[in-house]
Amino acid sequence: MADLSDFPITHKWPAENPDIIQLYGLPTPNGVKVSIMLEETGLPYEPHLVDFEKNDQKSPEFLSLNPNGKIPAIVDPNGPDGKPIGLFESGAILLYLADKTGKFVPSDPAARWETIAWLMWQMGGLGPMFGQLGFFHKFAGKEFEDKRPRDRYVEESKRLLGVLDARLTGRTWIMRDEYTIADISMLGWVRNLIGFYEAREIVGFDAFGNVAAWLERGLARPAVQRGLKIPARPL
Repeated sequence: MADLSDFPITHKWPAENPDIIQLYGLPTPNGVKVSIMLEETGLPYEPHLVDFEKNDQKSPEFLSLNPNGKIPAIVDPNGPDGKPIGLFESGAILLYLADKTGKFVPSDPAARWETIAWLMWQMGGLGPMFGQLGFFHKFAGKEFEDKRPRDRYVEESKRLLGVLDARLTGRTWIMRDEYTIADISMLGWVRNLIGFYEAREIVGFDAFGNVAAWLERGLARPAVQRGLKIPARPL
């Protein structure tokens, strides 16, 4: 049986099955990237809810794994050379799991790097911009009298949707016919934009037909449907 005692996060969230991947997260757009990937790959894992209402992400145990205090994070007892490894940052975890399983990243080197480029595009652009729009459109920022910040993120979100829509012209997935970590990284964010953030109309989402069709295909995948609900939120 794996010994995970060197990871303080396991003191707060004890592992019932220490021989499998431990996932620490919440079903947010970043969090579900990893739960979807784990469901898609079929890797055994044990999910642990990081409850923002209790500031779990700011606890010393969580910060010992991710000093940035953000979800998701994982501990894999069967890391490189058979040694346990702890990882944070959703994009890095997706790449790690793809390499571990040989799934959802192309084997061709050029296509692999193209996939990684789109993953980085999501990490640096689509996710942060959609998140800011959500703040200024739905949450505390909506009370700001000055609408210039909101409008700045509306326009940038539209631009990014246009980039994605153009990429998906004549394609089933971002990498043509191959479903990859690039798709997995974005599905939760686009879903959130028009759902939880209630921004469908303000960004003119229905004008981006390729994105809408891609999102429908992605959300129809059983592993995506499962991953969007893991870890389960408290009742």
